[in-house]
Amino acid sequence: MKLTQTETGRKHMAQTNNSSNKLTNLELSIQLSLSGLSFCILNKDSNTIIEVKEFRFEKSLNPLEVLDELKALFENETILNNSFTNVTVIHDNELSTLVPKALFNKNHLADYLKFNSKILKSDFIAYDSILKNSSVNVYVPYININNYIYDKFGAFIFKHVSSVLMESILWIEKSSTAAKVYVHVSFNHFEIIIIKEGKLELYNTFTYNSKEDFIYYILFTAEQLRLDPETLNLVFIGDITEKDELYNIAYKYIRNISFGNRHDNFKYINKPKSKYSNFTLLKSF
Repeated sequence: MKLTQTETGRKHMAQTNNSSNKLTNLELSIQLSLSGLSFCILNKDSNTIIEVKEFRFEKSLNPLEVLDELKALFENETILNNSFTNVTVIHDNELSTLVPKALFNKNHLADYLKFNSKILKSDFIAYDSILKNSSVNVYVPYININNYIYDKFGAFIFKHVSSVLMESILWIEKSSTAAKVYVHVSFNHFEIIIIKEGKLELYNTFTYNSKEDFIYYILFTAEQLRLDPETLNLVFIGDITEKDELYNIAYKYIRNISFGNRHDNFKYINKPKSKYSNFTLLKSF
């Protein structure tokens, strides 16, 4: 499968690799889904993002094929041959569910997931603690990816994309009094995070094949929470611009639309496309 580059709880399973290169104090973050992957490298000493790259697959793959693409990435991107003091992997899929911390029992992980996700008995299930929401995010990581990264780097951190989103947006909106509907856009899927008075009202993820699918799920979610499209505040983050058909159709039905902000203080050798693009990748540091 050919890669096409676009324009642009914590588990400790990377402190080392076998590279002899001299660059030090670098951190690597990798995000993977069945439709693409991206990576980012941070120089901690200078607080500088020295590389951000994003690749989209020609079609949706399975986890074994994604691993092949990841291996090819390490072969083709020489900058990935540096040593890294920390490595983070972000798993981007729909196989997650949020559980209140007071009700959470780590012995029942499969029970939490089976009602809204298709899981197999052989699936490895993990969880992240969402401290700002007193909840636990239970999910299925791509275990073959984890095993490969562990073999390559040793101990590393992995998270679910929704954990990064929820924690980041809850921090950004911690003092907000108005309700806001965040939509994190990716190729063929998006996440909705609704915040009211600084608290999480809803998280969900949807797959879309057309702009009509896209706006339908947004309006349906708003309707379920009795949010009026004439007054709700919709905030786009991720892979979207004012020129996109997704933005245009949203603007037909929703009056108040804005773009978010990562609120990071990194320096950049090459700046991302916007202040809200590569949101989860850059917020994972």
